[in-house]
Amino acid sequence: MSWFESFILGLVQGLTEFLPISSSAHLRLTAAFAGWEDPGAAFTAITQIGTETAVLIYFRKDIARIVSAWSRSLTNKELRSDHDAQMGWLVIVGSIPIGVLGVTFKDQIEGPFRDLRLIATTLIVMGIVLGIADRLAARDEQGGKHRAIKQRKTLKELGVKDGLIYGACQAMALIPGVSRSGATISGGLLMGYTREAAARYSFLLAIPAVLASGAFELKDASEGGHVDWPQTFFATIIAFAVGYAVIAWFMKFITTKSFMPFVIYRILLGILLFILVGTDALSPHAGESGG
Repeated sequence: MSWFESFILGLVQGLTEFLPISSSAHLRLTAAFAGWEDPGAAFTAITQIGTETAVLIYFRKDIARIVSAWSRSLTNKELRSDHDAQMGWLVIVGSIPIGVLGVTFKDQIEGPFRDLRLIATTLIVMGIVLGIADRLAARDEQGGKHRAIKQRKTLKELGVKDGLIYGACQAMALIPGVSRSGATISGGLLMGYTREAAARYSFLLAIPAVLASGAFELKDASEGGHVDWPQTFFATIIAFAVGYAVIAWFMKFITTKSFMPFVIYRILLGILLFILVGTDALSPHAGESGG
């Protein structure tokens, strides 16, 4: 991998990680369109440490409060009813599905799941799901001529059941094209949560999964010796810087805007990908030799 490639891929990772359009798919597609080798699941997981560090810094006050309350609740029963302490447990519970499935389907994630036809399918299908979820949220928020405005749920109403559903949605993002934020935000909106609540919990829920995945891939890659470490670390730094700016923008965007631009983008990109593969302009396995 050249330094230019690592810069572009780090930029793509930072731009797409927190938007509901799938960073893993865009890393895969960037390499395929440019004629580069697939950066692979290891590169994706390691550079995600950079974007997740941006989450840790951006939500540092929330995270510090949750960790403090949760750790103190282990020895103080009175604190177990505290919302922040409960959030700590809910993040742990919600991380179980992706942990189990990530280990179980590791070989598929690094192989068959990176087929461009599957990515095109997930881009379109999850785009439609996000569009439906977004429309339902807008209808509740705006009301109508014969329909009153409906109050949506906040994170204070999050329980174990919803936490597990969020976790199951996040686990779907193991397939490139689904999008971690897109799946969890869609799940949250469909369960009746506000846009801000769905996005906030999506980001918090991703922390254990992404850091664990990155650490696992770091260990695996260091033993296998198949990663260009200088370029990968450079891409991780780029992803961190760009990712932090994207989080700040996205959290402001969702308070007043619809997700429809992302829905349209996902569907059009998926259709374009099917056309390119269907006309043999692009191989469904383009660049896989590097993955």
